[in-house]
Amino acid sequence: MTTLPESTEKKLGLVIDLDICVGCHACAVSCKEWNTGGYGAPLSDQDPYGEDPTGTWLNRIHTYEVQPEDAPAQIVHFPRSCLHCEDAPCVTVCPTGASYKRAEDGIVLVNEDSCMGCGLCAWACPYGARELDAAAGVMKKCTLCVDRIYNEHIPEEERKPACVRSCPAGARHFGDLGDPDSDVSKLVAERGGVDLMPEQGTKPVNQYLPPRPKDSMDTPPLNLADMAEPAPSGMLGWLDKALERLG
Repeated sequence: MTTLPESTEKKLGLVIDLDICVGCHACAVSCKEWNTGGYGAPLSDQDPYGEDPTGTWLNRIHTYEVQPEDAPAQIVHFPRSCLHCEDAPCVTVCPTGASYKRAEDGIVLVNEDSCMGCGLCAWACPYGARELDAAAGVMKKCTLCVDRIYNEHIPEEERKPACVRSCPAGARHFGDLGDPDSDVSKLVAERGGVDLMPEQGTKPVNQYLPPRPKDSMDTPPLNLADMAEPAPSGMLGWLDKALERLG
């Protein structure tokens, strides 16, 4: 079995704002595109144009209707990927040492040369964040685009996970959550970021910003008639009535 580092120098991860995510799937598509041509074996698809297409995705978007007790129902789009947990059960259960957590930045990765596709890590992950690639026969998961964030051959502003760069709503943020002075840590503190399923005891690094309360139904609706322009008078009034007759 693989052991976890006692501590990590950084805690790189994502902060996802559920209040402004629009569920467009741009993050999932850009993730698949980048990781198919980057780190590890390509993410395969099976029968992509058939009746029952399947494939490997490192990031999936789920959509729910939420009904608060004292507020109107609202739609919440929920992106799900690896949370790079501090106490990652997917690492400690791996029999070959293929799953591991890096001490320098806290990223959880899979050494595909050592992975035998047994699926134990997928069973151990409470978030369903790992998928077996049917073509490669190895487990796949979010890498935080490790081959991108440290790549000095691309512009500095591009050295972020592909999902973060592609989000049109700005709902995804990347940084060091182990640094209380980082932008992501300040955002979590300001908005009350939460762990996903904290009762599992995995200490996920990724954080979610909860949706803000929506307007109450007690708010009186807008009267569109009050917002309309006043009825024309004088010459414009006469012309309006004349055109009305012609119609």
